[in-house]
This record gives sequence, structure tokens and C-alpha cells, in this order.
Amino acid sequence: MLKIRLSRAGKRNMPFFRVVLTEHTSAAKHGYKEVLGFYNPISKEFKIKDLDAVKKYIGNGAQFSPRVEKLMKVNNIAI
Repeated sequence: MLKIRLSRAGKRNMPFFRVVLTEHTSAAKHGYKEVLGFYNPISKEFKIKDLDAVKKYIGNGAQFSPRVEKLMKVNNIAI
């Protein structure tokens, strides 16, 4: 099953997350198939690069992680 979840990047004490598409059994940090967006928790910036791709993956059976689903709702991004 494919999941859309966060993958941590950035330096120590300066976190930065990528929104990635990955298999639910593989590591989010290295085993992702595609980068779909990003989230910066310091500036609270959340952006999805290609909303059509996210809709396509959700239509094909991918699921959001709980954190990504919450970020989508908070930022009023409808799927």
C-alpha cells in the first residue's frame, strides 16, 4: 500500500520535511518514489507542488499519514 507521508531533512535544530509518496513498509527517508511537496515547521509553511498528482495517487488507493492529513485540513487543501 502506498502512503503519502513526511520525510525529515534539514540540519540539526532546523527541521524541514518533504511530503513523499512511499511504500508503507519502506523507510520514508530513502525509499520514496516521488516528492510531492514540503513542510517547514519553523515558518509553518506547507505546500503541495502538484495537487493533480496527489489526487491521482489517492484515487489509485494511496493513503495519507495522520500528520499529512491534518496539515492538508489545516491549510484548506481539498482532495
